[in-house]
Amino acid sequence: MRLLQLSDPHLLADPRGRYRGRRPGLRLQAALAGGLAEGAAHSAPPDLLLLSGDLCQDESWGGYVRLRELLDHWPTPVALLPGNHDHPQLLRAVLGRRACIAPALITCAGAQVLLLSSHRPGCTAGWIGAAQLAWLRTRLAALEALPLLVAVHHPPLPIGDAGMDAIALGDAQPLLELLRPLPTLAGLVFGHVHQYWRGEFPGRPEVPLLACPSSLCGFGPVQPCPQGRPDDPGGLWLELGSDGALQHRLLRWSAPADGPA
Repeated sequence: MRLLQLSDPHLLADPRGRYRGRRPGLRLQAALAGGLAEGAAHSAPPDLLLLSGDLCQDESWGGYVRLRELLDHWPTPVALLPGNHDHPQLLRAVLGRRACIAPALITCAGAQVLLLSSHRPGCTAGWIGAAQLAWLRTRLAALEALPLLVAVHHPPLPIGDAGMDAIALGDAQPLLELLRPLPTLAGLVFGHVHQYWRGEFPGRPEVPLLACPSSLCGFGPVQPCPQGRPDDPGGLWLELGSDGALQHRLLRWSAPADGPA
């Protein structure tokens, strides 16, 4: 399975609107083009596009319509995670027919992708919650013997940034305990932190934890950017083999001109 992960676009209803001095729609459009170019360069388009949360900064109907418009010509299936800067009900109402929205378990190109929602109303930090954990137990009991990639918006472990660690996943421990014994677990990816970061799943050092940069702008970084471009927009290209090995490439591209204010 080949997966393109983009994260934290922070779209606005106004297509000319700015967030942090940048035009989010233009930057997500450039990120989508960059992902397709990466696939074309390796003669292997992605099987799945994952947008891992903080999709709509103003949490508006118009913002999600803007996202739907940007995805109109995207050629492959799409998976969406709600982040703390999202309105899950509006997200589902506008994009429910266009994309698979967390929580969900999907099978794609010989692998399984577990999409989790860590959105908690009125809270910047993440939360899985008892109801979703109960749903997860049922799903995991019926897993196929295929490699499994887990995706959630908030980091399940501290990354070493005091600000970000204070608003990470608040109930990560029950989630990690459910996932740890799974023999097919290949990796866990997340967004939220606006930077590339790599760690290890607790108790499973062979299973990587990966943070995806933002398509809007960078924060940090805690770890040095392998390409020396921590401030540039970016994403991750993930390849999950039939043997369960997860390979990844960090993608970076130059930010498009945002135009005059």
